[in-house]
Amino acid sequence: MILQLTVGALVSAINIGIHALVTVVAVAIARNAGYRRTGRPRLQLMGVMVATAAVLKVAHALEVVVWACTYHIVQAAAPGSDLLYFAFVNYTTLGYGDITPVREWRLIGPLTAMNGVLLFGWSAAILFEVLRKTLDYVGLIKDDFIPGRG
Repeated sequence: MILQLTVGALVSAINIGIHALVTVVAVAIARNAGYRRTGRPRLQLMGVMVATAAVLKVAHALEVVVWACTYHIVQAAAPGSDLLYFAFVNYTTLGYGDITPVREWRLIGPLTAMNGVLLFGWSAAILFEVLRKTLDYVGLIKDDFIPGRG
């Protein structure tokens, strides 16, 4: 059990590092795109949000690959199992249960899920902050922009 927790903590730390790096990149992209003046602020806002979400999605895919590689190294599932699929199912907390870890690594799924939930929450916070900052900069925050007002 200690080995499972140690491996899970190490892979989680690696993924947190990846996410921190991608956060810096996503914020830089959003800042550069958001600071450009345009006659179409709503279109600019959409572009910034789509770019930010795309960068974060790539980060999550990379983080799943890190988990899949770990599953391969520790032989967490039966031979012949689709480890990338297994990692995605765990990371997203989908939990189909059609592939299960071997007995010695049964904590790897919950550890992967815990990491995924944390990083998805982090991504949501990044998206919200990029939205807020871009709205502030392009000047779209007005009473008439808020649905149900004006």
